[in-house]
Amino acid sequence: MLGSVPHWLSVMVIGALPISELRGAIPVAMGIYGMGPFEAYFLSVLGNIIPVVPLLLFLEPVSGYLRRYHIFDVFFTWLFSRTRRNHTENFEKYGLLALTLFVAVPLPVTGAWTGCAAAFVFGIKFKQALLAIAAGVMIAGVIVTILTMTGMGLADLISGV
Repeated sequence: MLGSVPHWLSVMVIGALPISELRGAIPVAMGIYGMGPFEAYFLSVLGNIIPVVPLLLFLEPVSGYLRRYHIFDVFFTWLFSRTRRNHTENFEKYGLLALTLFVAVPLPVTGAWTGCAAAFVFGIKFKQALLAIAAGVMIAGVIVTILTMTGMGLADLISGV
């Protein structure tokens, strides 16, 4: 994938991407690059946390700017109302723990990127959101590392194998 890039950097880049995040980075690090679990975990978690700071800082001004355009206003209205509808009860009941657990579950549409969007939608302050998301990323990293080490993929886990 990133053939001329050093393996450690490739793992961090894969971990930073919104679709793969560390769910993709750890298996690549261990399975393709032959990294040990601690190195794979560290690089993947670090890569996954790097975009969190700019996302938390710039989601509000960027979305505000983009909302001037009808198509983006429609998209953000849909996204925010969907997020509030699906997650308000958990956030009201569990607070920051809900955000941490949401990020910690290593499934599609959960993770640091979506956690940042949820923190923005629910008005969670920067420092609290950063700590909750970082904790969730670290927990998810442990889960994915263990699953990768045991050779059990998330699809196997979900299907009950």
